[in-house]
Amino acid sequence: MNGTERHEPISLLQGKMVLPDGVVEQGVLVWGNGKILYAGLPEGLPESIRREAVSVSVPEQSIIVPGFIDIHVHGGNGEDFMDADPEVLDKITSFHSTQGTTAMLATSMTAPKERLDNVLAEVDRYRSGPMQYAQLEGVHLEGPFFSPKWPGAQNPEHIMLPDVSWLEAWEKQYPGLIRQVTLAPEREGALEVISWLREQRITAALGHTDATYEEVERAVEAGLHHAVHTFNAMTPLHHRNPGAAGAVLSDPRISAEVIADGIHVHPAAISILAQLKQHDDQLVLITDAMSAAGLDDGEYKIGDLPVIVKHGEARLKEGGALAGSTLTMIRGFRYLVQEVGMSLNAASRAASLTPARLLGIDHRTGSLAQGKQADFVLLNAELDIEGVWVKGRRMGE
Repeated sequence: MNGTERHEPISLLQGKMVLPDGVVEQGVLVWGNGKILYAGLPEGLPESIRREAVSVSVPEQSIIVPGFIDIHVHGGNGEDFMDADPEVLDKITSFHSTQGTTAMLATSMTAPKERLDNVLAEVDRYRSGPMQYAQLEGVHLEGPFFSPKWPGAQNPEHIMLPDVSWLEAWEKQYPGLIRQVTLAPEREGALEVISWLREQRITAALGHTDATYEEVERAVEAGLHHAVHTFNAMTPLHHRNPGAAGAVLSDPRISAEVIADGIHVHPAAISILAQLKQHDDQLVLITDAMSAAGLDDGEYKIGDLPVIVKHGEARLKEGGALAGSTLTMIRGFRYLVQEVGMSLNAASRAASLTPARLLGIDHRTGSLAQGKQADFVLLNAELDIEGVWVKGRRMGE
């Protein structure tokens, strides 16, 4: 600790806890100066820490889980990452932090290069500051290297063939900022881009794709290892033509995102996906949230396309395609447990530890363990949020 850092009091929470090796019914979490000092059973807590720690009042039957990490989110609270500036980024990250998200990737849309340039520049600048809310770990470029057959809510006017020169220039200007690139692996030039991404340790993900099963498998050999919003905007599973969805389901080298909102994917399909992926820690809960997340029904935009939100369901004004979601991570987490039937531990791994590993930040966040950032969420028995802490600071205080 340097001389400018303020020594903060040591705080203690007790309750049911999701730890890296499973759930304990009565655990203790202690933190100070933004780091976890102890996470485990009460009998293992050193007496010196116990004497100094101040207990935080919690409701009965409380549950402590690691902070959620959302690697695919376009906005919220009325704002879109495509319009990034300091105020926009504060509004998005502050809103999602109240919903249990402690880290996230600013996710772009298919757009002209100059707009993507601006997103990267603004997020890079923001990351050099204090980041008071959910931490922006970098950028997820969703597009523009997609199949025009599967645009979803992406503007087809800006879809283009994969161009590694764009990525090389961005990586040179903003080293380490781009953490994930989603593309259609069957498109001309895609395998070259995927190989380059593997060399840079950037996640190469398939999405908005017309790829066959065989084309996905060739891309996996080149370095592709992730799929965005599984089942949505990809060739579907058929028993004689497995498609991109079949490749994602059957290949253990591919981790799989899912939007667990009851709109994008049927709970039975999520259950099938979870049973195939969760034991290898390959299931990733995402929101794919757009600007309307946290707000009432009405008219909004995703990127530059008009959207109508009705009963919480976001669809393009023209054509009616699903346009992201209004989901939050706590609602998705709750859906996995209460509707899909996943255990607390499995849902927590999908929401926290697995995305942390995918981003290569699991050494400092994504689970409750000594020495890691004090990023955690306090829930009641109904899985409603009672409090969220980012680097030991309670959100909303």
